[in-house]
Amino acid sequence: MADFAAAFTNLIHPNSVQKPSSITHSSEAAGNFIATLKKYSTLVMEVDERLLGELEAMGFSKDRARMALSSGNSSIEAAIDWLADHENDTVTSETPMMPEAEVVVNINIEASDSFQISDHVKLRAQELRNQARKKKAYQEKTLEREREKARIRAGKELLEAKRMAEESERKRFLAQRKADKEEEKRAREKILQKLQQDKLERRGMLGLPKEGTLPMKPDTGLPQITKPFDALPVKHSVARERMRECLRSLKYQNKDDNAKATRAFQTLFIYVKNIVSNPEEKKFRKIRLSNPVFQDRVGKFEQGIEFLKLCGFERVKGGNFLLLPREKVDMGLLNIAGTELQSALTNPFFGLLSG
Repeated sequence: MADFAAAFTNLIHPNSVQKPSSITHSSEAAGNFIATLKKYSTLVMEVDERLLGELEAMGFSKDRARMALSSGNSSIEAAIDWLADHENDTVTSETPMMPEAEVVVNINIEASDSFQISDHVKLRAQELRNQARKKKAYQEKTLEREREKARIRAGKELLEAKRMAEESERKRFLAQRKADKEEEKRAREKILQKLQQDKLERRGMLGLPKEGTLPMKPDTGLPQITKPFDALPVKHSVARERMRECLRSLKYQNKDDNAKATRAFQTLFIYVKNIVSNPEEKKFRKIRLSNPVFQDRVGKFEQGIEFLKLCGFERVKGGNFLLLPREKVDMGLLNIAGTELQSALTNPFFGLLSG
């Protein structure tokens, strides 16, 4: 290290070793210096700390100020001009290191202690700082605008995605509702077809023509009255409504166990049909209330007893029997009862809306 420093000092400060007239440049000295340069190929140069401090005081970063002074600028004015010309240069803080050691060479720039920074230099430095601030403010404003645009774009995309999802859900709901309505319509048509088919089969079993004069009227299998419905006595119209209400109430009361209501309707239908077929037979017109079969099927329902009373039955012998006297047998009333019972047995929606 010492031999390199001495050789380098002799080259840059010859007066510090000997007078110019007495210097002898021998080939041996030159060879030694070149070898030393190869060994210490990288130099870390220090700049004038005072000038460096003044540039930092003006607002320049230490790295940029050091670059300006390390680029051969020997004055504040030259360093500031260099900084202005290289404003956009990338600053690196990496300093190459020597392989074995580091030789530091101080470059002292002679300056008077009374050196004063000129107004031009100050203005130039202020101008550079203003430019830097404006550039930074512009960059920040531009970046903020881009961020705002990105936020707006993201908001629009989110709203559009939400709208599309809602539209898709609405279409799915409408399609499902349409499918449900079509399925309900098909089920209703199927039920009506089945009811019509059952009606025709029952008419055939009873030996009646499949096409009657009143095709929409349920077949009861009972002798039909010849008078049209609107010509029935007023009491028959009232009795029809009361009978229908009894059956509706019974059906609704057993809506969770439809078999009970169906069994009651079938039993009542048999009672009515037997009386219409054999009005003279007393055993068909007399019912013992304590009969277990009757109690299980009809007697336990208040509506069932009321329906029989509407058909003309009366309590007799201490209330232990229901009897329909022969003189009170009303074929028109019994036909109405049979029609209402047949409707209750064949209409799947009968009584479901009562309550």
